[in-house]
Amino acid sequence: MGLAEGYYRVRSRIGWQVWATERVLDLARDLLFPVYASLFTPAWLRLLGARIGKNVEASTVLLIPKMTTVGEGAFLADDTMVASYELDGGWLRIAPAKIGKRSFLGNSGMTAAGRNVPKNSLVAVLSATPAKSKAGTSWLGSPPVRLRRTAIASDDTRTYQPPLKLKIARALWELCRFVPVVTTVAIAAGVFLAFDWLATVFNYGIAALLGGVVILLAGAVAAGSAVAAKWLLVGRIRPGEHPLWSSFIWRNEVVDTFIEMVSAPWFARAATGTPALVWWLRALGAKIGAGTWCESYWLPEADLVTLGRNATVNRGCVVQTHLFHDRVMSIDTVTLDDGATMGPHGVILPQARIGNGGTVGPASLVMRGETVPAATYWMGNPVSPWSGPSVPAAKLK
Repeated sequence: MGLAEGYYRVRSRIGWQVWATERVLDLARDLLFPVYASLFTPAWLRLLGARIGKNVEASTVLLIPKMTTVGEGAFLADDTMVASYELDGGWLRIAPAKIGKRSFLGNSGMTAAGRNVPKNSLVAVLSATPAKSKAGTSWLGSPPVRLRRTAIASDDTRTYQPPLKLKIARALWELCRFVPVVTTVAIAAGVFLAFDWLATVFNYGIAALLGGVVILLAGAVAAGSAVAAKWLLVGRIRPGEHPLWSSFIWRNEVVDTFIEMVSAPWFARAATGTPALVWWLRALGAKIGAGTWCESYWLPEADLVTLGRNATVNRGCVVQTHLFHDRVMSIDTVTLDDGATMGPHGVILPQARIGNGGTVGPASLVMRGETVPAATYWMGNPVSPWSGPSVPAAKLK
């Protein structure tokens, strides 16, 4: 309330208000994860104060509601940012931002304060919205550059204009996201009951000594729940294309909710960089060689991921095996050969490969279909060869 476009001191009422709004909504993405990427998400964003058009699809978007407008049929993918405040020299700037009709903002894409995505346009993964652009254009990188893109032909009844029966079917599947919520609460209750039983039957010292065992068992149950859900609901995943309004997408979202609401807090986040995480990812279908170091559980469609022997996936990386374009989910393989490395917070897209001993630097993007040659170093968004800084001859003596 009371927000208007302009510059404000960081330590002012408006400054604190905007900061607090983003922090609360960031926390909501974790606590209310089952709500996002659902039929209820547009309604939730409208309740927050954003102007959201019909048939909008939105995942875990972070925004300032008062400053956000999303046109009819637009798509906001995972971890997008819209109208976020800008800081400079102790001042904070807020301004309206708009996503046009049937436009797409890709994973971790950003539409800054005062910028607009024109209708029928695309801002790709890890990319920023340009200051000016024409309708129907596509952009990649930060700073963004023009990207050629071919539209995917699809049936509108499975993408933008679904019949009532598909809406009902999707709603029923989305109600199933309540199951992982109940599961994580049940695990928490089981942990408390186990501690209470140990303290009652033995004493508090024994309960404290066996606390680690109890938490390990809880983590094993949480990890197993996601594995069971994955194989029961979607089975083995193969390369292909799936329109937004299809049961595979909805079933896969239920599995993702198990991973984020149950396995992640009870197991995966604590197990990063350990053999246990690798065993769990293998159970989900990933092919991982001996000696591999993995600090990320973000391997969607794990069946399509191959990590060779002694490969390295650093923290915050996303081994992205799917892309949504024109409301069609395209799924394909991702391969890191023996000794390949992905730097922290990097992203690699479908059909991409890092050759033996190849390295991709931090916060870098390997585009769809690209191959990083063996024993080379690449970085950037999108990646390009990096040979390192030149060293003056005088320093080599």
